[in-house]
Amino acid sequence: MRKVIVVVGPTGVGKTEYAISIANRFNGEIVSCDSMQLYKYMDIGSAKPDSNELAQARHHLVDVIDPREDFSVVKYNKMAKDAIEDIFSRAKIPVIAGGTGLYLNSLIYDMDFGVQGNNSVFRQKMTALAEEKGAQYVHELLKKKDPEAAERLHPNNLKRVIRALEACENGGSIRDFGNVSKKTADYDVIMIGLTRDRAGLYDRINKRVDLMVSAGLIDEVRSLMNMGLTSDDTAMKGIGYKEIIDYFDGKYSLEEAINTVKKNTRHYAKRQMTWFRRYKELKWFDIDLYPDKTMALDDISSWIESKMRESDFSGNQ
Repeated sequence: MRKVIVVVGPTGVGKTEYAISIANRFNGEIVSCDSMQLYKYMDIGSAKPDSNELAQARHHLVDVIDPREDFSVVKYNKMAKDAIEDIFSRAKIPVIAGGTGLYLNSLIYDMDFGVQGNNSVFRQKMTALAEEKGAQYVHELLKKKDPEAAERLHPNNLKRVIRALEACENGGSIRDFGNVSKKTADYDVIMIGLTRDRAGLYDRINKRVDLMVSAGLIDEVRSLMNMGLTSDDTAMKGIGYKEIIDYFDGKYSLEEAINTVKKNTRHYAKRQMTWFRRYKELKWFDIDLYPDKTMALDDISSWIESKMRESDFSGNQ
């Protein structure tokens, strides 16, 4: 049977170190499921695995996309599925690790992406229309053509609104990928969820943000802006980047920007937990209940091994 191990949890919980250890125990390679770690030049704010961590296990889909490039869950799905098949072809086990719920859904469920547009002329036309008449006007056009998509997308999220209109132009629509339920038949999925005490997790998040600032987050954002990236680019909307841009734009003091990064990261961790709790087949492990990492890994590994032995694991417990 083709087995895929999935390691998820909120930001700051320790997914990277545990995924590496699990990959090493089960002859695996890691496929990143993080929407920010894909991007080149964005190392600090994305909490990308460092050189030491990358050397401990082979990683896929880390540091592969230019942040100026248009990217979507459709492209992620294609790249991740290719990586998974490559890992299988070498008799190894894919270990999917990350916290981007929509990307994860695309790998564990059969998702109909609809008719995908690639009409640059149409996009330019809609962008010009938004500049002339405002983003709300373009959103109203979407409301007429695809009310469901318009309901999900905020008018200020102009790129996605235009992408949805483009899909309509090509005879398709942008699906609500958060509500799919048919599991993929490509492989069996063994899902591990890592969690910690909330107060402890929030403390880890706050300290990690301080470490990012000490490691050069401000200079990293300045460098990206010098490359021509702005708050309008999807990559720069990530937590840790948009707040520092606001600092450079004079909206925050540096202290306010850093505190906002911490607050937004904590809120994001809470949203992630809400998303992951929808996976009934996910086995949770509270890291704080173990005296050390080795004992936690032993427990996690025993559970994975029990699922590996099942001849027809379907994700149902």
